[in-house]
Parts: sequence; C-alpha cells; structure tokens
Amino acid sequence: MSLLAGALFGVKGLFLVVFNATAGACSCFFLSKLIGRPLVSWLWPDKLRFFQAEIAKRRDKLLNYMLFLRITPTLPNLFINLASPIVDIPFHVFFLATFIGLIPASYITVKAGLALGDLRSVKDLYDFKTLSVLFLIGMVSIFPTLLKKKKIYE
Repeated sequence: MSLLAGALFGVKGLFLVVFNATAGACSCFFLSKLIGRPLVSWLWPDKLRFFQAEIAKRRDKLLNYMLFLRITPTLPNLFINLASPIVDIPFHVFFLATFIGLIPASYITVKAGLALGDLRSVKDLYDFKTLSVLFLIGMVSIFPTLLKKKKIYE
C-alpha cells in the first residue's frame, strides 16, 4: 500500500501512509487496552506491576524511548502497539511517537513507489540523500535523551 501511495500520490502519499498507519496502531492500542490489559493482569499480575513500575520511573523520557523503538527495527511494531497500553504508556506519548516514528520507514517505501518505474536495484533506494535524512531523523529523536544524561552527570 505504501508503494502504491507513493506511485499514485507522490510526496502526499507519505502523509496518507503515516496517517493510516498511525490510525491502525491507535486502534490496536485501544483494543489491547480493552482486552489485553485485563487478560495480562489476570494471568501475570506481579510481572505487570513490575513493568508498570519501571515505566513510571521513566515517565519523563517516554517519548524519546518510544521514538527510538519506532524508528529502529529492534521490536516489531505490533508488539509495541499491544504492549504499550498494558504497561501504562500514555496515549498521547504513544500517538506522537507512532506518528513521528513511522515517517522514516514510510519515507523509504513512498520514495520507492515514486521511483518504481526507474528502479533497477535495491541500491537505488539508499542513496546518500535518503541515508542522510534517516540519520538526521534518528539523531533528532535520541538527542534529548543524550542531553538529559549529560546534565545528570554534570
């Protein structure tokens, strides 16, 4: 769908893809809150309290952590969508991190849709400009956390 949005709508397709992916993630968030949270609370109440306490300790840095998880491919997005409401990630943090964090991957696929006619190899997707934009987005997302750590040690 992202490739098709890029091919049909160009750069406007990026906003369409990110908006729809965020809407789907938010739907998953609320379903998990409605169904998953009571289930996990019933099955593993001690482990749930432990994870909720760990999240509460890091409440001021949650947006940076969520952005990092969304931008990097360390955890599947479905897991993030399902686990976030269970461990008490506030919805506004989840929404913002999802919306911003999905932009890099969507950018690549929409760009691929734009260039689909000219594409000869996968290397054509990862030119210097694309990698620079992705690197910049990653640095911006982690910069506040690095700045806070520096202030703590000073």
